[in-house]
Amino acid sequence: MTRGGQGLARVAVVVRAGAAPLWWLGVFAAGTGALVPGLTGRRIGVLAGAALCVVAVAVVAYGRRGRYRALARTAARAGKHDVLQDRAVTARNWRRGHRWWLLLAFLAAVGSAFAVPAAGGLLLAGCGAGLWLKAAWIGRLEQADEVLLWVRVDWLSGGAGRPAGTAVKAYRTTGIAAGDAAPGGARRRTPALV
Repeated sequence: MTRGGQGLARVAVVVRAGAAPLWWLGVFAAGTGALVPGLTGRRIGVLAGAALCVVAVAVVAYGRRGRYRALARTAARAGKHDVLQDRAVTARNWRRGHRWWLLLAFLAAVGSAFAVPAAGGLLLAGCGAGLWLKAAWIGRLEQADEVLLWVRVDWLSGGAGRPAGTAVKAYRTTGIAAGDAAPGGARRRTPALV
């Protein structure tokens, strides 16, 4: 970075980075947990897990939307010296920063199967699905305004997460074709015309 430029990461990519690990760890933990009869029995465990999954999807997908909207509304245009972080780098940073939390969550989900089979895994999977929905919602915000939302890398917490946390003061914007990720944080299917 030169002359006051900042490293910028895509907001939607940061949100989406945790979706796949949480989803797949949750599905695996739920499948493993369903093999254990547990204290409540499999049927009650799976039904409780399904309810927890639906609640987790709703809470994660709709949580802090007002903060995201406020930051998007007051976003400033990125400068020409700002450095846009690749999608893969952003996702890798998030996963490295959260690897121990993911491991602990997985172990807790598997361990909870001895009490309530599959419930912990389905809760974890619901959190992953909620993150996917939140990233898709951010993508719709970006498409409506025809901009991409970026956050300064140094404002993200130590684990490279929390793009709407208290440390984040404002977002930056670029044109819709900037970077290597489409609105919503997914991999861009066709090369952008620049």
